[in-house]
Amino acid sequence: MKTTQKYGEKADIALSMWVKLARATDTVAILSGRDITRYGLTIPQFGILETLGHLGPMKICEIGKKKLMTGGNMTVVIDNLEKLGLVERVRSKDDRRATLIQLTAKGRMKFDEIFVQHARCVEELVWSALDRSEIDQLAGLLRKLGTALKDRI
Repeated sequence: MKTTQKYGEKADIALSMWVKLARATDTVAILSGRDITRYGLTIPQFGILETLGHLGPMKICEIGKKKLMTGGNMTVVIDNLEKLGLVERVRSKDDRRATLIQLTAKGRMKFDEIFVQHARCVEELVWSALDRSEIDQLAGLLRKLGTALKDRI
């Protein structure tokens, strides 16, 4: 049954798409988050380990931009990862004013151990709902939407 227009056809279509995208994102995030907590990490901690594991040492502000986290929250999460012995702060060799966050040897081992398992969890979630062509189509559309709107942030 088709609902009556409330905000105009384009707005109604856009809002409907946004609700579906948000609900799907929330569902995948909840299920992914359940997997992450199995490793004794919070979702923000895992996100920082994942970022450093793939991209190498970074300044706190760079990690924050990648993870869309505020500076204050970043500091707390990094402090806690440091207490766990998973990351360390080191002076940048290129800029003595800058401090970089990098994985410790223990952090690298933890990343290598858990990321493969988590990737399998995400694989199972996605492939249980979509086939290859749908995954490719969705990825392309999300990339297009994100790229088109990125400059507005």
